[in-house]
Amino acid sequence: MVEKVTLYRAPTTNADTDAIAEWLDDRVDVSVTVRDRFLLRYRDDNLPTEIAETRVLSPNDPETGNTMMGIVRYEERALEHPERAGGVVYDGLGLQQRLGSRIPDDERGLDHLHIAVLDRVVGTWGSHDGRWHKRVNVLGQPALISVPGLYEAPAKPEAYYKAKQKHALMSNDTPPREVLESTIDGDFLVEDDPRTTETLKGYVLQAFHYIETGEGFCDEPSCRLSNPHRQPGVVKAQLREPEFCAKHAKRYKKTLTTR
Repeated sequence: MVEKVTLYRAPTTNADTDAIAEWLDDRVDVSVTVRDRFLLRYRDDNLPTEIAETRVLSPNDPETGNTMMGIVRYEERALEHPERAGGVVYDGLGLQQRLGSRIPDDERGLDHLHIAVLDRVVGTWGSHDGRWHKRVNVLGQPALISVPGLYEAPAKPEAYYKAKQKHALMSNDTPPREVLESTIDGDFLVEDDPRTTETLKGYVLQAFHYIETGEGFCDEPSCRLSNPHRQPGVVKAQLREPEFCAKHAKRYKKTLTTR
C-alpha cells in the first residue's frame, strides 16, 4: 500500500505541481509532498550520458541512444538550462529505469511513490505497429508525467490535420503551429495552455491508482482515470463533469469540487 507520494516540480512549464499535490491530497489517504525538479535533485556526472542513451533515434526504429560527445554536451546544457531544450523524444521506460536508480534506497519501495513532472517528451515503443508513441505519462516507480506530452501525444481533432494538409497543398510548406491552433475550432490543448494544471491532475492520479491497486486505465471515457488517445477525449475526461465514473467516484471523490 502507498503511504507517501512525492511530486517533483517542472519549473520551466506552466504546470502548478503544488496545486496538483493539493488536489491529490484531498482524494487519497496518504501523505503528499512536493520537491523541486527531479533532474536537478538527483543529477550527477553520469546523468547527461544516461539521458542521451534513451534518445529515440527514429520514429520507426526501436533502438535508442546516441552518446556522441555533441549529444551528451546538449544534455548537459539541457540540465543547466531546461528552457532551451526541446525537439527530442526519449524512451519513457528507459528513462524511468535510469531515474528510478537514483532514488535513495530507503525511498524506493512502492510504499513511497515518486512522480516526476518533466519538461521532456517521452514515448513508448509500439510493437503492434512498429513505431514510437508519445505519452503523457509512464506509470510505475517513479511515474513520469510529460507536460509537453500533454500537448503532443493525444491526436488533435481531424479538422486540424485537414487544415494542415490543405495549407501544405496550396502553399507547398507547413503552416506554423500557432496559425493552425488559432484557426481550428475544437477541443484540444495547446502549448502553455492555461488548463494544463487542471488536466494533469487526472494523469497524476492515474500514477497513484496504478501503484495502489495494480489496475490500469479506466474504460469509461468520462473518468479522469481513462487514457484517451485524442485531444477531445482528454478534454472530456479531465475538464468536463463528472470527474469520475461511478466506480472510481466511490474511491476518489472525497470532496465536492467544480471544474
